[in-house]
Amino acid sequence: MPRYWFAERLLLTLSGQRPVHWMLGHTLGAAYDQLAALAPQAPLRPAPPARTPVVRRCDEFSPRPGVIEAFARIASGDRLHALAFRLERGRDLRWRCSAVELAGARA
Repeated sequence: MPRYWFAERLLLTLSGQRPVHWMLGHTLGAAYDQLAALAPQAPLRPAPPARTPVVRRCDEFSPRPGVIEAFARIASGDRLHALAFRLERGRDLRWRCSAVELAGARA
């Protein structure tokens, strides 16, 4: 399921475990800009000595074929975060992230 694959990659990027350019081939322009604005703050990095953040659950809604609007619950230390993202399937049949929101606020 592409939503879990993307949720894990977004988590690694937004927790500071991977650089934002790691998502270059997997995002469309605006989504990459959103990640580039969010990633330097590593908003999903837990405060020490908390463990590595994890995707607790990821669900989706498909408003039309080739589009997935996904939402994930991210456990980071003693906090739970909401992560929403949109995936679009291109002509090459690859899924790419086209929007990212974290905790209700866009970058």
